Amino acid sequence: MRITIFGTGYIGLVTGACFASVGHDVFCVDIDRNKIDLLRNNHIPIYEPGLEELVKENQRQKRLCFTTDAKLAIEHAQVIFIAVGTPPQSDGSVNLTHVYDVAEQIATHLQSDAIVVNKSTVPVGTAIQVEQFIADKLASLGKSDIEVTVCSNPEFLKEGAAIDDFRSPDRIVIGTENSNVKDTMSLLYAAFSRNHQKIMFMDSRSAELTKYAANAMLATKISFMNEMANIAEHLGADIESVREGIGADRRIGYHFIYAGCGYGGSCFPKDVKALSAMADSANCNNQLLSAVDAVNERQKRHLLSHLDRYFDGRLQGKRIAVWGLSFKPKTDDVREATSKVLISRLLELEAEVIAYDPHAMKEFDRQFGLEIGYVDNMMKALEQADALVICTEWRQFRSPDFERLKQLMNRAVIFDGRNMYDPKVMAQMQIDYFGIGRGLAVKR
Repeated sequence: MRITIFGTGYIGLVTGACFASVGHDVFCVDIDRNKIDLLRNNHIPIYEPGLEELVKENQRQKRLCFTTDAKLAIEHAQVIFIAVGTPPQSDGSVNLTHVYDVAEQIATHLQSDAIVVNKSTVPVGTAIQVEQFIADKLASLGKSDIEVTVCSNPEFLKEGAAIDDFRSPDRIVIGTENSNVKDTMSLLYAAFSRNHQKIMFMDSRSAELTKYAANAMLATKISFMNEMANIAEHLGADIESVREGIGADRRIGYHFIYAGCGYGGSCFPKDVKALSAMADSANCNNQLLSAVDAVNERQKRHLLSHLDRYFDGRLQGKRIAVWGLSFKPKTDDVREATSKVLISRLLELEAEVIAYDPHAMKEFDRQFGLEIGYVDNMMKALEQADALVICTEWRQFRSPDFERLKQLMNRAVIFDGRNMYDPKVMAQMQIDYFGIGRGLAVKR
């Protein structure tokens, strides 16, 4: 099938590469000529395991093409995906400028009937509105005989595991009540729904809300556990033991019940705020969503409170090593990352920061430009450090050489935002250790 995807960001690029890998003929379109030139030369602008190899192979097989020519791409397509950014506005609502820019391009260059698939995360009702927008634009151009149907197909990709998620999805949600669109989308996704039926058809409004509801539910679980972790610290309990105790209940389960220093990334913070803004605009009370967001913002400052207490409020001149800058492992995405909140405040307090991350240092520096030092080795960051702070649970941080750590640092103290180590083991090694909700480690 001939597919065109507008947007070569995280979602558009993964979607295009995965569709091409099963034989579809894919054009990916972007207005950024520099990005398109890089992609044509197999330079991937984001870090995602397996993506670079997938793009290279499918370009070599001529199943994946990158272009800035919207007209060419639209004329190529049987199905057109919109996978552009939908950034938040100051009130948390969604900016749909890029979506409507693409919709206008589609109407301008379209010469025959088409299916338009909204892959971007958009407010409830957007598919209906975009369909009407395109129809009105077509009419104004004297092309009323062209029929365009817009459906919703939200993505559920986890950064760091996006290729596997696309190829082996839990579900494929498609919002449409048009039988022709159902048939076409079933054929399009057939390669990813072979073992058992994973496609779920529903109306477009429900599909759009499903995306927000899923992310809000996961964010709620994280904020709930972080609230429990704070209670555990004050009561002298261990949140890891609590997690095991409640996770054994099949009604709860173990997924997304790890306490930490707050969630980040491009989805959870934005989508919780956007859903809250949608509810507000519909005059619907949504106290829970506001609380989820507030707990998370507070949690991002939790590590700093431990640091401040440990050093009796005297952080000026202290050399702080930071392991992990991305919001989660296996990605270079630093959007809404706890590391930014922590480091910004440390610099305000005139501390010195030395940071290491396997993949996110360049992106962190590009986005924030903070006056910190970067090193190319995790242990090098510890040299003469007064404290180590862990913001991201990269695999290589799991079993460091603790004896060497003690030798390199001015004082052996770890502030672990991801609870990677056992407080009792740290105590035996004579390392001061502060986790999240690990009651035994809290200094009073």
